[in-house]
Amino acid sequence: MSYDLDKRLVIGIASSALFDLAESDTVFRNEGEESYRRYQQANLSRPLRGGVAFPFIKRLLSLNDLAVTHDDPPVEVIVLSRNDPDTGLRVMRSIEYHELPITRAIFTQGRSPHQYMPALHMSLFLSANDQDVREAVEKGLPAGRVLESAYLDDDHDGDLRIAFDFDGVLADDASERVMQEEGLARFMDYETANLVSPHTPGPLQDFLREINKIQRLEENRKLTDPQYSIRLRVSIITSRSAPAHERAVASLKSWGVTVNDAFFLGGIDKGAIVKILRPHIFFDDQEGHLRSTSLAAPSVHVPFGVLNAAKTDAVDLALKERIEELGPAAQ
Repeated sequence: MSYDLDKRLVIGIASSALFDLAESDTVFRNEGEESYRRYQQANLSRPLRGGVAFPFIKRLLSLNDLAVTHDDPPVEVIVLSRNDPDTGLRVMRSIEYHELPITRAIFTQGRSPHQYMPALHMSLFLSANDQDVREAVEKGLPAGRVLESAYLDDDHDGDLRIAFDFDGVLADDASERVMQEEGLARFMDYETANLVSPHTPGPLQDFLREINKIQRLEENRKLTDPQYSIRLRVSIITSRSAPAHERAVASLKSWGVTVNDAFFLGGIDKGAIVKILRPHIFFDDQEGHLRSTSLAAPSVHVPFGVLNAAKTDAVDLALKERIEELGPAAQ
């Protein structure tokens, strides 16, 4: 019987998001592909250090202890990498060294691997390669680019805190378009007029739905074991404020998804909240917000919607060729 992925949360992770590849990247940039290959072979037994998304992935995989049977884990993480299988060996050995239960991988030798996401029922793809992520999002796939972060995972508990922006992440950008084109006052009027009309889901709504399923597994465990401590907590951190908050809450309810916390900040710097909340990962569609949040938490840019369209259009052929040239170093 084949291994069924459509009944579990499946995450695709590039090695550039899971591990710190700064040293490998320097070799590739300065010395070229052949030197890069020799470098990876020479350092095959030297484990890579954890990268920006490492704490999130490690804590997410720890929730597999909620499985009813050991061969039916609720979470599956699969490596999607531009490495070729040979240079990808160091990635897999590093996974083994860090005792991460990741056994599946796809190596595509310089080509973007996001095209395999639908076949693997993935609810999220994380990478440090901006072009790979943008191409995935443009094709309607749920993807985000991890940003460099000063965050250190010094918590010794097993908790996992996930935080989302709302517009352009969980919801589409229809309201954001009104905001950008007609201003704040018109945005507020638009949200009030459409209060009972749920937003169209955005790129990560299905990811939240799958996270909620794991939360229900925790709730069931708590019923049978009162001593069990809930580990997974979900928050939204949005620039919306009253009265626009009502439509966001109504949309979540209509979609059948839930969050534990909601921060309606009305323009207050999100970084100040993130510094206290300390999520293990935070998703936002605006890079301006992420510049402050990345100082306090692993942050992910979701390049979706009107705020990111101009930048996508501005990526010219020379930049695309340069990204392809750096393929193995930006896995």
